[in-house]
Amino acid sequence: MSAATETKDDRNYTKEHEWALAEKDEIVVGITAFAVDQLGDVTLVGIDVKPGDAVERGKPFGTIESVKTLSDLFAPVSGVVTRLNAELESKPELVNEDPWGKGWMIAIRPSKFDEEKSGLLDAGSYKNHMVASAH
Repeated sequence: MSAATETKDDRNYTKEHEWALAEKDEIVVGITAFAVDQLGDVTLVGIDVKPGDAVERGKPFGTIESVKTLSDLFAPVSGVVTRLNAELESKPELVNEDPWGKGWMIAIRPSKFDEEKSGLLDAGSYKNHMVASAH
C-alpha cells in the first residue's frame, strides 16, 4: 500500500478526505494522505473559525491551497471549535510532512456525535472510497 492510500484504524473519515479522531471530549480534524497526494505541495491553510465558534457537519471551516488548487475544508461533525493548529499559519508544509499528526487543523467538541458518527466512514469504507475516487 502506498503512503497516499494509507489509513489509520483509530479514526473516521469523510468522503471529502478529512479525518476525525476522537480524543477525550474532542474530535481532532485533519486531511488524509490521499488528499495531500491529490493536492500536492500545500502552500496555505486558511482556517476561517476560531475557538468558541460553532461548526456544522459538511460545511466549510476553512480552505487549503496548494501549488495545484484551492479546496474547502469541511467539518466532519457539528460542534464548537476548541482548538486550532496555529503552527499551520507559518508552516503549512506540516500537512504534507505529517497529515496524520502535526498537520491536524482544528479540534471540535461535538454536539451530535452519536447521531453524526453514522455519516462518517471507517478505515475500510474509506479505503473503498479512495479506490473509487482514484478513477
